[in-house]
Amino acid sequence: MLKMNSMNNIEYVSSLVENKFKVNKKEIISKYQISFEVEKAEVHRLLTLLKLEGWIQLSYLSAIDWINDNEYELIYIVMNWEKAVHVQIRTRISRENPSMDSILPIFPGCKYYEREAHEFFGIKFPGNPDYAKQLILEGWDDIPPLRKDFDPRAYSDAHFSKREYSETFVNLNKEESKQGTREKRKERIKRVRKGGRK
Repeated sequence: MLKMNSMNNIEYVSSLVENKFKVNKKEIISKYQISFEVEKAEVHRLLTLLKLEGWIQLSYLSAIDWINDNEYELIYIVMNWEKAVHVQIRTRISRENPSMDSILPIFPGCKYYEREAHEFFGIKFPGNPDYAKQLILEGWDDIPPLRKDFDPRAYSDAHFSKREYSETFVNLNKEESKQGTREKRKERIKRVRKGGRK
């Protein structure tokens, strides 16, 4: 009997995927992780196959903004505990009206990952009734913050008052300042680093 090790498992999943799907790009990331890029239309079928073959845990779902290509790359990572291999499924979608059918029927745990991808990138996930509900960014009123065309400085200037900081610290809570203690500690650290010499 052939004893399975992580490279046998990588070979197994490679064969499983490449025999049934057109893979645009394959990358062996480590002996425990492999990546396949496929067309958008193949993602659901591929994730279904992997789940049936033991990749039962959706570990991650996120996106990368390839602004110069006018595309987002969606990344799904699934895990098989028995084979100890993570499989990344990657696909590209248009940045103009980004939308990808939800994988909720395959991996119910994707509900919050899809909400997060919508919130941070603006990707729509039809089939997930909650994808548009705010998850983290309550009251957000700008373009999604992980898009590369988001300007954090402009957002900060528009939403927060400018603060001027003086060079001297003013203790407003009437407690004794710990600045002197901190300075002495820094000096001791410097001496210790120099072997006790000044």
